[in-house]
This record gives sequence, C-alpha cells and structure tokens, in this order.
Amino acid sequence: MRNRQRVGAGKRMKAHSFDEIVRLASDLPGVERSTAYGSPALKVDGKMFACIPTHRSAEPDSLAIRVDFTDRDELIAADPATFYLKDHYVNYACVLVRLRRIHEDALRDLLRMGWRFMSATRPRVHRRR
Repeated sequence: MRNRQRVGAGKRMKAHSFDEIVRLASDLPGVERSTAYGSPALKVDGKMFACIPTHRSAEPDSLAIRVDFTDRDELIAADPATFYLKDHYVNYACVLVRLRRIHEDALRDLLRMGWRFMSATRPRVHRRR
C-alpha cells in the first residue's frame, strides 16, 4: 500500500458532508449518487462503493468504503484512529472511515480506491472461520 492517507494527526476536524463526498468523487467515470439501505450512497455501474453506514454499530460521521480485504487491513493497521471496523462489517470487503479524521485529499484517494475495486471486481464475502 502506498502512502494513501494523510490524517488529522490527533486533531478533531469538521466531518465531511455527503455533498462534499459526492464532489470529491465527481471526476470518477460512471459515478452516480444513489441510496443503499435507505442511506446516501455512491455507485458505479449500479454497484455501491461508498455509503453512509446504517448499522447501529457504526460511529456517527462515518463513511463505509468498499475496498479489498488486504487494503482494509493495511488502512486500519496504519491509522486505527481514522479507519475502523465493527463486527457487522467483518465479512464484507469494506472499511469504515471517521470523517472527522481524514483530510480531503486522502478521502479523494480512498474514494478512488473504492471506485476501482467495484469497477474491476465482483464483491466477495469473506467468511469467518
């Protein structure tokens, strides 16, 4: 994993709004604003790659981004204050992001990562053993 994130280095920032997230993803081909599970989402070719999480275990001001399991583990290991996971999401190829902790350029990179993942692959479910 390259240096994909530049985080708040411990300081609390204003959470990014979903409108800002849409703006950051607007240069990605085929992106459409939509909903998933009744929550604002971004899709490519009808497949969700980012959404406001609806499960009660997700923290407020979070975003769920679809990424490969390996990338997810690397993001969380590199910065657990920004990237996290809850039990409900363990079997899904996604990472939860605290929107108050991530800088705009890192969020843009993360959205591109999710877009690339959903554009190139069919989502996989990872079963716990």
